Amino acid sequence: MFVIATFENSLFIEMAITELEKCDISNEQILAAPLDKKTEPRQLFDTIHRADGLSLFDASAILGTCFMLLGAIYGFVLKWGPIIWGIIGAVSGMLLGFLLKMILVKKNRRGVKKMTSEIVLMIRCEKDQWKKVETILWEHGALGISHIKHL
Repeated sequence: MFVIATFENSLFIEMAITELEKCDISNEQILAAPLDKKTEPRQLFDTIHRADGLSLFDASAILGTCFMLLGAIYGFVLKWGPIIWGIIGAVSGMLLGFLLKMILVKKNRRGVKKMTSEIVLMIRCEKDQWKKVETILWEHGALGISHIKHL
């Protein structure tokens, strides 16, 4: 059976490998492969073929609708009328929502450190060793674990 785990690049992966070797898993049965990281920054705007779930236009749609409604309502008492004030409210709400979301996205990218998989660890072991290997990997900070039975 193959056990696959991902780790951050830290001393814990070395400690996990050392403990696995103490549990009768030889060095030839362990493979640790570092992953290359993407060097270019993430794109802010989604395309049809690539989307990351972060939308910059949801706040602009909500604020644009709210400001348009308020502009149309109060436009009845203002000089230019409800249509012009509705358009002004929609445009200003969309711009405000877009700018607020852009500021929040830029701020959160700098402040939050994400846990990323940097090393993939593959272990070939017997079926009766699976639980012990899984316990060792979880104790040493694995981000995720999977196992595949021999073909």
